[in-house]
Amino acid sequence: MRAAPTILHLDMDAFYASVEQASKPSLRGKAVIVGGLGPRGVVATASYEARRFGVHSAMPMGQARRLCPNGAYLIPRFTLYRQVSDIVMAMLRELSPLVEPLSLDEAFVDLEAGGVAFDSDSARATGERLRADIRAATGLSGSVGLAGSKMLAKVASEEAKPAGLLLIEPGTERELLAPMSVRTLPGVGPATGEHLRRAGITTVGELAEAGEDELVRMVGRAHGAGLYRMALGLDDRPVVAERDAKSVSVEDTFDVDLHDRVRIRGEVQRLADRCVQRLRGSGHSGRTIVLKVRRYDFSTLTRSETLRGPTDDPAVVREAAARLLEAVDTTGGVRLLGVGVTGLADYTQEDLFAQSSAAEAEAEAAEHEDDGAGGAGGAGGAAEPGATVGGAGPSEGPERSGEPQEAPERRWTAGSDVRHVLYGPGWVQGSGVGRVTVRFEQPGSEPGRVRTFRVDDPDLAPSDPLPLVGDLS
Repeated sequence: MRAAPTILHLDMDAFYASVEQASKPSLRGKAVIVGGLGPRGVVATASYEARRFGVHSAMPMGQARRLCPNGAYLIPRFTLYRQVSDIVMAMLRELSPLVEPLSLDEAFVDLEAGGVAFDSDSARATGERLRADIRAATGLSGSVGLAGSKMLAKVASEEAKPAGLLLIEPGTERELLAPMSVRTLPGVGPATGEHLRRAGITTVGELAEAGEDELVRMVGRAHGAGLYRMALGLDDRPVVAERDAKSVSVEDTFDVDLHDRVRIRGEVQRLADRCVQRLRGSGHSGRTIVLKVRRYDFSTLTRSETLRGPTDDPAVVREAAARLLEAVDTTGGVRLLGVGVTGLADYTQEDLFAQSSAAEAEAEAAEHEDDGAGGAGGAGGAAEPGATVGGAGPSEGPERSGEPQEAPERRWTAGSDVRHVLYGPGWVQGSGVGRVTVRFEQPGSEPGRVRTFRVDDPDLAPSDPLPLVGDLS
């Protein structure tokens, strides 16, 4: 515990939903829900307007639609979220060399290590300046917690939401924590919370009064001792600048169980390519390829293969994933597929054992260029689609030479970015029955007009996201 509140915790407010509201003027002040749009999708983030209806993250999308039928339901646009996150994280690193990101929208900062704060006044001034700078650079709001420990700084930022700042003065921790729910403490989930409730403990103050011996008796030595320290506000964990990644993975949950083996193989290959993109983006390579398969009955199988050396070659990862799939029984259907790489390293070893020739690898990569094709609807592994070509269905297979092929219908997903030759940038509100509805607006503009086009309109095309602030041309 520090004698001054120089550990800062930043948590961007309803990050994904706030980015969508900032980029789509017609959605400001409206209920916005971001996540997988299929029947098995889950909510990634809900705006504060949607939370008033009871919608929250990790909720099944079907339940969210019942609670908030008039909300705007959008796909995640991770490319844009990462761009905004990079801006925010760069601002944090200007404050201190010790920045510990927890996710795209959340991080700890050691202000003392950066020489920008040594007492309550300087810490508060730094926090307020950070919030203003983030607003100016991104148009978004973040909540800031300041305290003498990481745990208390996170508690403070949660209490400050939305768009606020709370500083916990050293020496006031127990008084502040006492009336709070035990669920406020890290590591106290629904099961532990219910166990404590049955014992008559619902607040942090009651947890502290119970004493360490009683808590050890109730939940075990390691957990009980930790709970007691947290109830007293004690936390000596340092801010760690680098958190080494242990694995890189992607996965998709499908709206309808996949039965066709050719389709399943195609999805595994597509996931392998996406996984390699993330692997390269993080500057790593890896030795162990992992395949995850969740079957129709919710049973989950994991298979892995360790290579002779680390690689970031998409052909090698695809081949390994395909070999792993051959050992998995998919009879009855598959509801989720995932591909991951572990055993990460910051170098690669030239592959000497790939089964495909270079020409074959290039041809295979070309077949998988359309990363949006397919029926993925999960939130956690959702692709970043604009307009996508309808993926191969269970009855579709490889193209037969000599047979005429119909051009597949273009598919437009709600929330994706588009640009029209005449009307400029906009976003998809919805599509169906051969039509796509687009609202033409951009960050900083007034709410725009809505127009409807044929899904194959040649003047309408997918587009990259526009920046939230700055040059929008």
